[in-house]
Amino acid sequence: MKNQNRKTFFMFLLAFLVAFFIVSLVEVLRSSFMPSAAPDVQTASAISTSETIKAPTSFSELAERVKPAVVNISTTKTTAGRSFGSPFGRSPFGDDFFDRFFGDIPQREFKQRSLGSGFVISNDGYIFTNNHVVEKADKILVKLSDNREYEAKIIGTDTKTDIALIKIKPSNSLPVVEIGDSDQVKVGEWVIAIGNPFGLEQTVTAGIVSAKGRVIGAGPYDNFIQTDASINPGNSGGPLFSMDGKVIGINTAIVAQGQGIGFAIPINMAKGILGDLKTKGKVTRGWLGISVQDITEDIAKNLNYKDKKGALVSDVFKGDPADKAGIKVGDIVIEINHKPIKDTHELLLTIATMQVGERVSIKAIRDGKEIAFQVVVAERKDKVDMVSTKGSTGHFGIAAQDITPEMAKQLGIPREGGVIVTEVLNGSPADDVGIQPQDIIVQVNRVKINSMKDYTREISKAIEKKSVTLLIKRGNSSFFVALQTE
Repeated sequence: MKNQNRKTFFMFLLAFLVAFFIVSLVEVLRSSFMPSAAPDVQTASAISTSETIKAPTSFSELAERVKPAVVNISTTKTTAGRSFGSPFGRSPFGDDFFDRFFGDIPQREFKQRSLGSGFVISNDGYIFTNNHVVEKADKILVKLSDNREYEAKIIGTDTKTDIALIKIKPSNSLPVVEIGDSDQVKVGEWVIAIGNPFGLEQTVTAGIVSAKGRVIGAGPYDNFIQTDASINPGNSGGPLFSMDGKVIGINTAIVAQGQGIGFAIPINMAKGILGDLKTKGKVTRGWLGISVQDITEDIAKNLNYKDKKGALVSDVFKGDPADKAGIKVGDIVIEINHKPIKDTHELLLTIATMQVGERVSIKAIRDGKEIAFQVVVAERKDKVDMVSTKGSTGHFGIAAQDITPEMAKQLGIPREGGVIVTEVLNGSPADDVGIQPQDIIVQVNRVKINSMKDYTREISKAIEKKSVTLLIKRGNSSFFVALQTE
């Protein structure tokens, strides 16, 4: 009996030890392969920092390190408005309403105050922020993390990227942010935003990089980092930090209709224009002297181009760099300085970063063959449009005629070259693609048109093929459209 009890005891002990071993093994495996749900984690990007500066291992440690270089910005600007009527300075009925019933009412000046954020990039007080935060401000007040306040002046602004450089004169050396490389940022990485949302100073929010290269219609150089870190009014101009403590973006835009969607300007874009902002107060951008448009499927088909990548040259400005280099209308730019060009937006961003006087190599497709060009970049003038994104698909339905001397004089257009559209049938395929009366057709399927005789001949050929590509001149811009019959 005693032996039986002893045997039972040992069997129970053995079963307990086996169960304990299995549970311990499962826990070890779970800890090794499953990600932690806690937000204060050490990320992969935190490991890849320099040896001299230890990477922060949590959001709290990161925030504590970088907050001293983040500033709050308050501005005051003077606006004119009615002395009575709307409490916001303008009547919802419009100024004509009061003029009609009360005559000329004297206007008074109102002080409009707004809040934003920024970050210190040099010990002597240079600060990056958004242009819209300081634009037209009469007074700019910068508040540091230690509550000291300084009046700032604008050093340089760039409305196209919404970036501004301002400066204060501090009494001692200031803490500065460490600038990162936004090109190396990956979707899914942890980031934190620090700013002044709704006037709530030094607010820290966290999220991930949701996407890169976003185009949201804010300007010609859209290239935003999208994040789900909370960004609200007042965050504008503040920094977006990666987990290694470096600034990768300038928080700038929110989507009013959505939650958890914010946008930041890549810091590399700001670095690229810093020199111009400091020395000139504005940004000088490169210019080739061409208008380009994206390649639709129908345009690619009509041009016998098997790819839709690249930018189709729709106009070449006489005497400008592209014209001097030999680039022609209808060429497809596919590469600049060995960098592939996928569309007009990428071409615009690439040229804008180049220095005036710089010699660049351009590769283009012409009649199915690659051609190389050497172009010396000129200075872009703000009044000139570099890119035309017009162009669509549809069917035939155009009435045209020769350009008479009287017509040319009345409309202020050149008499020679092209035929003028006199009518577009309502609801017709041509109407669908946006062709308008007074548009000038200068090419039909890459053939230059000088008269109605030329136009009729080439359109007849196109009807047989059931497709046509037209080069249209409208005002000072030109663009291609591709049309097809059923």
